[in-house]
Amino acid sequence: MENMQIVPAYKNVEPQHVEMKVPLYSYGCERKIKKALSHLRGIYSVNVDHKLQKVTVWGICNRDDVLATIRNKRREAHFWGSDESTRLPLRSKNKTTTRSKGWKAWMLARKSFFMFP
Repeated sequence: MENMQIVPAYKNVEPQHVEMKVPLYSYGCERKIKKALSHLRGIYSVNVDHKLQKVTVWGICNRDDVLATIRNKRREAHFWGSDESTRLPLRSKNKTTTRSKGWKAWMLARKSFFMFP
């Protein structure tokens, strides 16, 4: 049981390199990136080049999930070599829901929605 290996169900799975340009301001930023990526499954190594502002991830992973994980720490991150038109859109942190309003405003909006002219 100890020597069992987990193998994905689909065929021809190979590790890949994912290269991203990430703004790094200090070596603390580098540690944050490495720590965030250590929680993802299938990643074998993370290489951070502080001078080039480049993060290289090697492993069996979805490149969009890796970028989304890094964007939780550094919002300006994007794939290496991509121009402005191919960047993924930034996710906004402020999600507006009806619960974010005050209780009275929520009740008024609810009443006006259910009232018929």
